[in-house]
Amino acid sequence: MALTPARAGGILLHPTSLPGTHGIGDLGSEALAWVEWLAAAGCRVWQVLPLGPIGAGNSPYQSPSSFAGNPLLISLERLAEQGLLAAEDVRRASSPAGPPVDYDAVREGKGRLLAAAAAAWPNSPADEKHAFEEFCQEESFWLDEAALFMALRRAEAGKVWTEWPAPLAARQPAALSQARRDLKHDIEVERLSQFWFHRQWSALRDRCRQLGVSILGDVPIYVSHDSAEAWSHPELFLLDPGGRPTVVAGVPPDYFTATGQRWGNPIYDWDRHASAGFSWWIERVRAALRWADFVRIDHFRGLDAYWEVPAEAVTAEVGRWVDAPGVSLLRALEHSLEGLPLVAEDLGVMTESVGRLRDRFGLPGMKVLQFGLEAGAAADFLPHNFTRPCIAYTGTHDNDTSRGWYESADASTKDFCRRYLATDDAGVVSEMIRVIWSSIADWAIVPLQDVLGLGSGARMNVPGVAEGNWTWRVDPGYQAGAPTDWLRDIGTVYGRLQSETGA
Repeated sequence: MALTPARAGGILLHPTSLPGTHGIGDLGSEALAWVEWLAAAGCRVWQVLPLGPIGAGNSPYQSPSSFAGNPLLISLERLAEQGLLAAEDVRRASSPAGPPVDYDAVREGKGRLLAAAAAAWPNSPADEKHAFEEFCQEESFWLDEAALFMALRRAEAGKVWTEWPAPLAARQPAALSQARRDLKHDIEVERLSQFWFHRQWSALRDRCRQLGVSILGDVPIYVSHDSAEAWSHPELFLLDPGGRPTVVAGVPPDYFTATGQRWGNPIYDWDRHASAGFSWWIERVRAALRWADFVRIDHFRGLDAYWEVPAEAVTAEVGRWVDAPGVSLLRALEHSLEGLPLVAEDLGVMTESVGRLRDRFGLPGMKVLQFGLEAGAAADFLPHNFTRPCIAYTGTHDNDTSRGWYESADASTKDFCRRYLATDDAGVVSEMIRVIWSSIADWAIVPLQDVLGLGSGARMNVPGVAEGNWTWRVDPGYQAGAPTDWLRDIGTVYGRLQSETGA
């Protein structure tokens, strides 16, 4: 399925990085101002990271649910507008708008107010209650288990489900029934939180549609072991009788990490998925498309062959490549979704086989300019070597900011950058943006940090490092310092604006 709009520029920014007064970006007024600025800058694509609840290390790629939204993104002001919270209580809970995210503080503060909003819910209008009931029915295939899992996880002090009391870990019916009775209130808070997230994101997405902004979402290839899916459907994963992984996912040593990355996610029982017609995967991707126009499949190469690491291994250096049923899976998705609105994250250890799988289904790949400028003139990631379909980036959330990357580059890389971009040190970042906008790439996307020319302190993630990531937030006055007119101008010059291109 071709990317639409056919030729566009965009910005990568996760909602947690927006400014706001409750310790984390949310789906309220700042998000609305953000998408309106995007449109004003002539950017027609907004790329986000996975929108689910966060798990280990506060990573959006280690979520306790593959289907749920992140309740920390719920706007408390919007709940106050609905009469579910007192405006004064929301004001008292506010904090400075710009510092990095303190996830523990946000969980405590927002959790308390979401519980208060749930307590006020019985007084809601009848039409709101009806909408909630409809939502619960439509999403029952995942919502009931996810809400119970999250409530149990909290009751068990955050312990992984294999450490819960045996009857709960083994999902004995009597134990589950008792838990549903004992945790009725907490389960309702979880269900309501999902409803509020869904409503607020849907309203924001409607505004994006009005402004002509498409959303590119993200689906991690693997799920967390500490998740509702692994607990409620252990048969879909390679687990031992006690529910613990026998092998885990990762990648061998590569550009990002010398010892590889041991992600620790359970690996799918692909035979079981295939025998079920990949129904779980179909529902998962369909659910992601509720919130986005296209979705990126993170670690796409794992659909061709994946790096399997023994569960007891400390690093990912010890492992083996195992073939995956990518062709069968993508055929099933294409048939069920009537197309494949997917983007292949085809970075890292690539082979001809991975490229054939991507190209067989016409999926756009990714071209990261930082990698090309490091590798030299023959690199596939340099614009003069691009092949379509593709999306071009200066860098991604896993890279240093382009300014930070350039400042730490060796002398030969800096020299090649200046020559390739025909600029001096001061102009490197803006020229990196311009050259991907001018390229043949279907979409050109840049992290907001690069638009603002920020250094390494604004980096979102360092792969292979467990702590200290995902906390960056943009300063509240970012729009005043952003090169809005320049972005719109290069969008016009290089045919990435609808009004000029008709695309």
